Amino acid sequence: MANERMLAEARRMLQASRHLASQALPDLPSAPNSVEQTGLKEAFLVDLAVKTLFVRGTLTGREICDAMALPYQGVVENVLRVIKDEMWAAIRGGQGVNELDWEFYITEKGGNYARDLISRMGYAGPAPVPFDAYVEVAGKQLPEWQRLNKDHMRSAFDGLVVSDPMLMKLGPAFNSGKSMFLYGHAGNGKTLLSERMSSSLRGGMLIPHAIEAGGQVVQLFDPAHHELLGDPADRTKLNVDRRWIVVNRPFIIVGGELQMSDLEMVWDTQSRHYIAPLQLKANGGVFMIDDFGRQRMPARDLLNRWIVPLEKNYDYHSLSGGVQIQVPFNLLIIFSTNLAPRDLVEEAFLRRIKYKVEIGDPDEAQFREIWVNYCKSARVPYEPAMLDYVVRRHYGEGKRGFRSTHPRDLINQAMDIARFNELPMKLTETLIDAAVDTYFVDLT
Repeated sequence: MANERMLAEARRMLQASRHLASQALPDLPSAPNSVEQTGLKEAFLVDLAVKTLFVRGTLTGREICDAMALPYQGVVENVLRVIKDEMWAAIRGGQGVNELDWEFYITEKGGNYARDLISRMGYAGPAPVPFDAYVEVAGKQLPEWQRLNKDHMRSAFDGLVVSDPMLMKLGPAFNSGKSMFLYGHAGNGKTLLSERMSSSLRGGMLIPHAIEAGGQVVQLFDPAHHELLGDPADRTKLNVDRRWIVVNRPFIIVGGELQMSDLEMVWDTQSRHYIAPLQLKANGGVFMIDDFGRQRMPARDLLNRWIVPLEKNYDYHSLSGGVQIQVPFNLLIIFSTNLAPRDLVEEAFLRRIKYKVEIGDPDEAQFREIWVNYCKSARVPYEPAMLDYVVRRHYGEGKRGFRSTHPRDLINQAMDIARFNELPMKLTETLIDAAVDTYFVDLT
């Protein structure tokens, strides 16, 4: 529970730090006025409408427009005409004389056609944008790495104990927009520092719900990794292309669960369309591989996967039918590990990662500062005598090394014990001893 509370607090602080930066939102493209302007074939849009009706049931014309994220005038009106002429859908009724308010339902003929479509490609979400349109937009909204400076980074680290020498290592590394390798003992904040650095990327960015390439659909938007900006409801009142959405620049983190297949286009066997790989979802932001060296594949294989993208700023992916696409690779990759770099890969591979920064243990002064700061944020009374006791008894006499995460974890654990025993929420030697006894493990 303590870790969950801290993660929630870190997320809250990250969003707060992004609040001002995300006010300048990019302009959405204008809505297409014709099928041709969508960049998609009319047959593709007709098939999408048939699948949408089959999957979602009876819909009004307006609801079909919303589901496809396309305007009625010049686009959906033509699609509806075709599916009516082909008798794939029929009108059940509705209010008024406007086709937007009429109710459409799939016919038996349309149901058979939809099943055949879905057996081959089942995507039935917002209409995708053409691949070339995605590449063009992505190329115009590269992260503004070089415009970050010491003040921006110090602001991103607000509330954290980060020395000036460490700031001068992390700042230029992040500002380069290249790859980074963070290493050091577990519990010193490599993940939190990376997340905070990503918050210094200013402004939102445009991404499409999905991309069309060679007749295949790749779903790009992922609510688990993309934070929407602005009010989507407002877009229905504006003449904008609703296939595009505005999101914060992503920060995507994966750990030991990462598999090589996660870095390739994934064919979803249930929805029967492609899901974008993690690095494509992270385009325009930061992709962090945590616990590097603990994945199921050898570290060398994982590094080899990044050779071309890191050097060329583009990546290749294959789709069915022999379709191969070259996608932009506009992101910063952070490799993070608590293993010794020399035990992972040889020097030749490490040279491909531009910056290597050790996140070392805090010294006693920094440990004390972290303790005081966390007492304040957790609203636990700070008593200098208790901090002196912790340092003397459990680090000096206990011969333990300081870690940045220890103050947070020990204080939370002590408060958990106090809460369970219905004691005052105040640190005591007894509570601290009990927290230490259940937190540290003697590995000797």
